[in-house]
Amino acid sequence: MSSIIEAAQERLAAAAAGPATLRLMQAADMARWDAFVQACPEATFFHRAGWQTVLERSFGHRTWFYFVEQDGRIQGVLPLCRIKSRVFGHSLGSLPFCVYGGIAAVSEAARAMLDAAAQALARQLGVGHLEYRNMLPTHADDPRWQSKPLYVTFRKAISGDDEENMLAIPRKQRAMVRKGIQMGLSAELDHDVERLFSAYAESVHRLGTPVFPKRYFAQLQQVFGADCEVRSIVRDGQLVASVLSFFFRDQVLPYYGGGTALARSVAGNDFMYWSLMQAAAARGCRVFDFGRSKVGTGAYDFKKNWGFPAVPLAYEYQLHAARALPDNNPLNPKFRLFIRLWQKLPLRLANALGPHIVKNLG
Repeated sequence: MSSIIEAAQERLAAAAAGPATLRLMQAADMARWDAFVQACPEATFFHRAGWQTVLERSFGHRTWFYFVEQDGRIQGVLPLCRIKSRVFGHSLGSLPFCVYGGIAAVSEAARAMLDAAAQALARQLGVGHLEYRNMLPTHADDPRWQSKPLYVTFRKAISGDDEENMLAIPRKQRAMVRKGIQMGLSAELDHDVERLFSAYAESVHRLGTPVFPKRYFAQLQQVFGADCEVRSIVRDGQLVASVLSFFFRDQVLPYYGGGTALARSVAGNDFMYWSLMQAAAARGCRVFDFGRSKVGTGAYDFKKNWGFPAVPLAYEYQLHAARALPDNNPLNPKFRLFIRLWQKLPLRLANALGPHIVKNLG
């Protein structure tokens, strides 16, 4: 009897509800947008309202942050950003420079409205393709959408006990962490991004990858405040490595990290992530999100060595003006020559040119 009464109450509530409306986020909506993201189970740090400020100020890209509202309450959000480049293509995505994205909603009606709005905007803008960076598939049975098995993510539970977390690391990797400890490394929190940029720029240059502009890291730190930490590793006052991390609910997400030439010989990166894990666990975090990597890369192998399972990411794409998806990643053979040439550039020149290229990669 109780189930019949509850079902009747739900039907009455649905009938009494006002119409759902689609809106674009304004400055006055940002606080309640973030309140929704904090509470919505499928939302991530990369759904936060501050990404609009970061993407527009750092790269000059245009954004559309859609939300569906009903009876004064947000029911779903979809942040979108356009990248238009003659070299790397014209796309609309949720969100470039972010590892997760897509629609976060608490009702199927809101999800459908947001999906329809994104597709209509993609047609209006004439983009090559629309992209959702989902963690889980949302259009698996829709032939208008396709996926691309390129990325995996690495997430693992951690406890509040350092010894338990240390023993959960596989033996060989644990030895590297202990080596960093024995080498006398220590961690310092930075209130600016100077050391982070130095370590990150040096690291990506060795890989042959263009660096982000320093203002991008500064914007992340400024916009996300206490939820964005810069941790630098030093030895006898000398910079070894640095990482910028995000905090969201009970999760920590090391996002941009790099090491100097010294890092390899003193296990600097290994110690850095262990130091972050310790601090995050003490802060109450119970999920360590190592983020995405491409299969077949050194970053993929490094995270696997920590005992983290590789979980495929369900990125979904819908073609519009394009006939095929662009293949803008370093594993593409056509970029091999570019990578070799970039590695030979003086670091100062690479740092000057890199931001003009990377802003269009997403």
